[in-house]
Order: sequence, then C-alpha cells, then structure tokens
Amino acid sequence: MSEIKWANREYSDEEIYSILDPIVREWFKRKFKSFTPPQRYAIVEIHKGENVLISSPTGSGKTLSAFLAIISELISLGRRGKLEDKIYCVYVSPLRALNNDIRRNLEEPLQEIRELSQELNEEIPEIRVAVRTSDTSSYEKSKMLKMPPHILITTPESLAIALNAPRFREKLRDVKWVIVDEVHALAENKRGSHLALTLERLRELTKRDFVRIGLSATIHPLEEVAKFVFGFSDDGKPRPGLIVDVSFAKKTKITVESVVEDLVYTPANVLNEALYRRIGELVRSRKTTLIFTNTRSGAERVAYHLKKMFPEWEDKIEAHHSSLSREVRLEVEERLKRGELKIIVSSTSLELGIDIGTIDLVILIGSPKSVNRALQRIGRAGHRLHEVSEGVILALDRDDLVEVTVLAHNARKRKLDRIKIPKNPLDVLVQHLLGMALERVWEVEEAYKVVRRAYPYHDLPFEDFINVLKYLAGEFSGLEERKVYAKIWLENGKFGKRGKMTRAIYYMNTGTIPDEAKIDVFTMDKKYIGTVEEEFAERLIPGDIFVLAGRTYEFVKSRGNKIYVIPREGVKPTIPSWFSEMLPLSFDLALDIQKFRREVKSLLNDEDAELKLMEKYGIDEITAKAIISYFREQANYSVIPDDETVLVEIVKEGNVVKYFFHTLIGRRANDALSRAFAYLISKRKRCNVGMAITDNGFMLKVPRDKELSQEEVLELFQVENLRETLKRALDNTELLKRRFRHVANRGLLVLRRYMGRKKSLSRQQMNAQTLLNFLKRNYPEFPLLKEVYREILEDKMDIENAELFLKWIKEGKVKIVVEEHSYPSPFAFNLEVVGASDVVLMEDRRELIRQLHQKIMAIIASQGQD
Repeated sequence: MSEIKWANREYSDEEIYSILDPIVREWFKRKFKSFTPPQRYAIVEIHKGENVLISSPTGSGKTLSAFLAIISELISLGRRGKLEDKIYCVYVSPLRALNNDIRRNLEEPLQEIRELSQELNEEIPEIRVAVRTSDTSSYEKSKMLKMPPHILITTPESLAIALNAPRFREKLRDVKWVIVDEVHALAENKRGSHLALTLERLRELTKRDFVRIGLSATIHPLEEVAKFVFGFSDDGKPRPGLIVDVSFAKKTKITVESVVEDLVYTPANVLNEALYRRIGELVRSRKTTLIFTNTRSGAERVAYHLKKMFPEWEDKIEAHHSSLSREVRLEVEERLKRGELKIIVSSTSLELGIDIGTIDLVILIGSPKSVNRALQRIGRAGHRLHEVSEGVILALDRDDLVEVTVLAHNARKRKLDRIKIPKNPLDVLVQHLLGMALERVWEVEEAYKVVRRAYPYHDLPFEDFINVLKYLAGEFSGLEERKVYAKIWLENGKFGKRGKMTRAIYYMNTGTIPDEAKIDVFTMDKKYIGTVEEEFAERLIPGDIFVLAGRTYEFVKSRGNKIYVIPREGVKPTIPSWFSEMLPLSFDLALDIQKFRREVKSLLNDEDAELKLMEKYGIDEITAKAIISYFREQANYSVIPDDETVLVEIVKEGNVVKYFFHTLIGRRANDALSRAFAYLISKRKRCNVGMAITDNGFMLKVPRDKELSQEEVLELFQVENLRETLKRALDNTELLKRRFRHVANRGLLVLRRYMGRKKSLSRQQMNAQTLLNFLKRNYPEFPLLKEVYREILEDKMDIENAELFLKWIKEGKVKIVVEEHSYPSPFAFNLEVVGASDVVLMEDRRELIRQLHQKIMAIIASQGQD
C-alpha cells in the first residue's frame, strides 16, 4: 500500500479467527462472542503489518484491537521456540494512571489465556509485560535489562530517556510494533512533537519501519492525524497506512436546556437553586452521572452544593480535578469503577481515557467550547458500544445558550472542529539533537533527514535546524559568560557530544511540561497577600484589576516569581480569577455561530420563528424563545453582528471611552487582535489601554481625552503586518517573560535541574529574564527567541485565523458598522462584565447585566420600537 487510505473492509469473524493463534481464538470466543467495529477493521490489517490509526469512542474495544494480533503473534512465536528476550511492542500513553489501566487490559487477558492453556493441557510461553515511567525504581529497571519485557508500557518522556540509556536501548533494536494511545491528547501540544521525534529516532535505531498503531477519541482531520502518527519517508511522502474511523459507531443523544425561563432577571440564588434542582431531577433515576464544569473551582463548588441540597447522596458525590492529589484522584476513580458513586463532578481531568466503569449520563454545565470536546465528554456515558451516550448541556446565560445550540447541532451532524498540530517547535528539537549527539557522531545532513521524517518538522527550514546546532555548539558568543555552555561539537558537517555532564543534563531536563509555578503576590510596600497561578499571572498587564482573597488589587509589575500590586477597594475587576482555566471557543465553531446569527436575524419577523428553530436545532420552546427575544432586543437597540457584519460600539462612561468590538472568532484569535489594536492605540495616543476579551469579541478602553474618531477605529482593521505588530506588543509583557522561561527550560538554555539539584523557579525566572534581554539585543534570530514568539502567536493565540479574519475585512467580505451608544448593547453585556466574579458565583455579574438590561429596555421602549 503506497498511501494513507480509509479502511473500508470489515472482516468477518471467520477471517479474523483464521489469523489468530488457536488458544487466543478459543479465549476470545469464550469471553466476547463477537468483534466490535474497530476490531473488525483493524485486527487483520495490524496482522498484515499495516500502520493503522483508529478513531473510536470510549468503550469500543480499540485497545484490544491493537493488542489482539500482537498477543497472538507473540504466542505463535513462542510455540515455535522463536520468542526471544527482547522488546517486541512498545505502548506509549501520555497518562501515568492509564499505564495501570492497560496492565489490567493486557495482563488480565494474558492471565486468562495462560489459565485456559493449562485447562487444555497446552504449552504456551509466558508473555512478559513491564511498565517504565519516571516512577519506576532503579531495581525494576535493572530487572528489565536482565529479563526484558516483550511488551513495554511507557510515557513519551520515559521512552525518550530509554533511547539514550546505553544498555537498555539495545533491547529496543528489534521493536516490531509501537502503539500510541490517546493521540488526541498528544497531537495538539509539544508532548506530541516530542514523541514524533522520539519515534523517528527509534526508527533510526531499528533500521527498518515498525508497525505504528495510533488510538484516538473523536478528532478531525484524520488524514493529518494519521500523518502525525505514521510520519514521512525519506522521499517526502507520508508513510502508508489505514485510517479506521468508527467514531460514529456509537449513538449519541444530546439535549440543550436553559435552567430557567428568564436568564436575565432570575436572581443568582434562584438560578443556582434551579440548576441544582434540575441536576437532581436528571440524576435521580440514573445510577451514575458524570458532571463537567469548565473550571476546577466550579467542580468543587458544584459538588459542595449538591451535597448540601441532597444529603441522602452526600457520601456518593465526589469531585475529580487536576488540583487534587494523585491519591485522592485514584481513590475517586476506584470508587467510581466499583459503582459506589452517584455523582462525580470533574473539570477536564476525566476527559482522557481512564477506564471509569459505567456512566449513565453526562451533564455539561456551560459550553464545552468545541464539538470534539463535547463528543469526547458525552462519549463517557454508556461505556459499552451498544449503549447510547446521553448528554445534557445546561446553559446559564444567553450567549452560552446560543453557543451550545449551534454546538449540539454540529455534534449531531458530526461536524467536527479541526485540531491544530504545532509546527517546528525549536525548543523540543534542541532536546532531541542533544539526545542524538549522545548516541553517536552524526552527519548534519543525515540528522536533518531523520528530523524531517517527523510530521511536526516536515517543513523545517535548514537554516533553523543549523541555528539550533550552532546554539548547542556554543557559537552564539556572549552566552558562555551567562553560564550557558556548549553541549556538542560541530565541525566539517558533523556533530557529536561534548563535556562530561551532558548526558546527566539530558536525563534530568528532558520533557516538555513546564514546572508549574505559584506566583507570590505582594503590595508595593512588601506586604504578602497570597499566591496566584502562573497561567493567571502571564495574562496580566499593568493596570489590570483582579480579586485575591476577597479583595481587589491593581497589578503594577513583576520581579522573578513575585508580582507587586496596589490595593484598589470597590473597583470592578478587569480579569476573572479563573481566567487561566477558561477553554477557548474553536474558530470553526465561532464561524458557525456567526452564520446562525444571520439565520436568526432573518427569522425575527417570522411568527413561526421559534418553531423553525426548534425543528432545525432540536431545542425546546424555552430555549427557542430565549434566543429569539435576545436577538430581537439586539436588533431593536443596535445591529446584529454576524458572518457579514462586525459591530464596533463606542460607549462613553464618565472619564473613559469604551470600544466594544463584536468579533466572534474565538478567544485565541481575539487575544491576538485586541493586543495588536491596544498596542497601536497606546502608541498613537500615548496612553495605557484597558482590555477585556471573550470568545465573542473584545473591549478596549481609553481615557476620555484620548478618544478615537470613527476613522481611527476603522484604520485599526487595516493594520499592515499583524505578526510584527504583535511581536512589538508583546515586548516586556508578563506573557513573554513567563513563556520564555518555559521555552528556555525545554531548550536547555535555563536548566531546571543541574548536578542532581533542582533550581528554584524564582532563580530560573530571573535567569530567563536576563537571557531574554541579552538575546533580544544581540541575536533577534536566536532559535529559542523565534520559538517563544511562535508559541505565543500560533499555539497560545490564533494568529492565522486573526489574519484570515482581517483579510476578509480588507476584501470587503465582512463590513464594519461603528455606532455610538449610551450603554453597551445586549450582545456586549458579557464583555462589559467579563471581569466580574465567577460564573457559578455570578451574583455581581448577574446584577450588572440586570441593571444594563433595564436601562436598554427603557431606551428601546422610549423609541417606540418594542
């Protein structure tokens, strides 16, 4: 097979049984009766030696699809006396907890097959399985050297280290199969880039292609994900393979509900009570329900309120999120598997494939922001294939209601959002080139060829590759005085390792997940207030107001891992405390919501408007009414922004002027636009510009004496070079400083651990800042400096879609309407109150919206338009 194809042949039971070893066949028949869809498509192909990517829902037997042919083959080898003491199969998973799961999924079948062989008086060899992660003891590791497992279970990071363990790597030389699980959790980030390079280095060690098997939940576009798993050949073409897409084998039922009839005037306490009461009704008749909130604090609060409201279930309700300790999480997972829990409330930690037993219903509080995520979360219900996955999405405000209506419609139509795989992350490349230098001496051209086989680096410019080598070889003068020493030698087109400590540096600093820092907060006179998460701190710009320990503070500056603030009583916050956890709306879904707005706009004078929405979008009457009245208010007061119109509102309030930009393109693209616009305004008007961002738009505010004319507002959209403008806008920001430390850690410029000791994060941050300033002055093209800008613009923000959106405006596909109002329009309410407190607490936020709504309705009424 010479290309990537879609699997279209479903094999019969007989065909699959005919390739299995007799004992495996007998075991399967006794245990399962028949094969699941992924097994029908994949097992025979894996047996034939094809690369396979399987995309299917949880509980469809995809793990066994991957292992069955392999177990069968190993047993057959053993029967013929040809099973050697070496590793045949490597199974890689991003989750350490999952590795224990797999042991169950793999060791149980092996144990049962062994027992069956005794019952039938057959001799079969022992198939050994071992786990190697950062938790594995050195005793276990040395045991693996003497008696290597036939199947090795590991994480991406541990595999990269194993490749450089001189004795252990020999055991990997004959690997025949590599299984990558949870591909959807790897492809979108640098752990995936790291693994892609590790697999190409493993390919270099084996000197031949091994069979690659990728396992993924619902994800799109599968062709790109297949290329990511399979990699490229030296002729530049993707390695051939098959895509098995059975992600729709499972029936899904998704309903959208508004918890109360009136989302504006219902007081927060009544809304909360209605929310928990509705959850109670949904849960009562079900054995186990999984509830997703969008933040960790939300998960805690929902669990707390449910325990209070339903004391009879108190010991059967638990929260599960990444801030809890590993022990607590494992205990919750075990109780869930044993069927002891009625309700489990999670933020994002249970999206991944941990086997959590049977769930009857999934409830999402608020929008999951992407169709893929909605399907992955709801797919946890009805864990077996023939069961329907049932999900209910509860909306708590009107924007949410519109969003989840479109999202649920797309999910039913299986219109998925595209994932984005990072391109050419140079910090990850640094680690692998050092790892390669530790193996042997390389020709530069030969190493470049190996790197480009990995999907993320397929288009890597040679110049960037050479610059990474030059940096590692210490060719950027001035770095040595700053304690950055050469780790390789590079001459005459070859490179190799240099220095005694290099191997230890590689072992102790490999991996891509940054150390999570807690940032200490002090007042300007050095009084300690508390801590915030680094992800929150990186968002701050001077003048931002946020809440900590129940009081409001204004951000002034940072030094190392400390930030300094001024107390500001009674001022509205500009940034919510849970900002760092907010999931961004995907660009594809945002565009569909814009189209939906235009569709609803055309129905406003239609007396069957509600009916038409109910029929097409499968929503109930309350939801349809709420959407129609929301849109009528917006239309009466201003214009409805949609896929052909951007509304910019100017609102003067006291001594400030606010500009509301209704750019519904998702938070990541809005982050790029708003920062660039704010930078242009601050340069032109020589003033600080306040900012607030949501998925639906952004707000900028300036002092009254610095206001912009309508022409100046329109000029912003004509910005010539968005990338360059943004790079300048990022100068001296917290975001650049913090992200540069992460990139410098990954790129071994600032070491996390050295000589067996861990360096303090504060010290690392100070070092990173000194180096950042030095590099910006002297080497603007330095690889890790290029990478920090790439990471911020492409991975954190969405520069590509922001540029695309501006292009549509320049081409006239989207027109801009600028209006001046005394109060922001209904569609801008959430922007106006974005800094107010948390969605699940909501009192202040809802109060503000209610007041705005009353003022606007009065204006509409006085114009006689109601």
